[in-house]
Amino acid sequence: MGTRFEPKGRIGRFVHEFEETAIAVLLGLMTLLAFVNVVLRYAFNSSLIWSLEVILILFSWLVIFGVSYAFKITSHLGVDAVTNLLPDRGKRICALLAGAVTIAYAFLLLKGSWDYWAPFAALDRTSGQWFPTGWENTRDQAWYVTDQVPPLRWLFGWLEPLINQGEVYEKMPRVVPYFILPFGSALILFRVVQAVVAVARGTRSSLIVSHEAEDEVAEAAETLKRQGA
Repeated sequence: MGTRFEPKGRIGRFVHEFEETAIAVLLGLMTLLAFVNVVLRYAFNSSLIWSLEVILILFSWLVIFGVSYAFKITSHLGVDAVTNLLPDRGKRICALLAGAVTIAYAFLLLKGSWDYWAPFAALDRTSGQWFPTGWENTRDQAWYVTDQVPPLRWLFGWLEPLINQGEVYEKMPRVVPYFILPFGSALILFRVVQAVVAVARGTRSSLIVSHEAEDEVAEAAETLKRQGA
């Protein structure tokens, strides 16, 4: 089980509520679309041809949101068979080393996500293989669209003059669903840094989920076993 996260400050509470609301909305929309499609298929021999693609998009958003959210509430699984043998100071040092590696990985993930998403937004990729050293001219791919999802012009029509040179989108532009890549990666990096700072300050012991709950369950099972005997 993860640690209950108590946000501090107005901004912290807003971000926390935004994340939880976004995850709930994504889950709700996925469930609703799947349910409606099943009803249409079996009751009316019809279907929403774009629903599967939308569900896949929503699921990918949910996964990336979930990665950063799990860092926040300490719900990521990990192997701690070796670190549990160390004293508290050793555990803390190992957690900080693991945090440093995770921060580096999250930064690389953010760079790669931006470089992948940027052409769909008519923006330039970063130069440099590992660390951004500037910007490089990138072929505009803003005209790429999804396979079946309607354009939702009432919601995303402003993108046409901004990045698609005024051309009308026949389907939803890929820049919209792909936006979760840089946004989610930035959120993951922020949450990892936040978690490592908490470990350094001593307000958090690890980046991975505690096994206290498992110990309590085992203890309760042993108690019931003795009572039954």
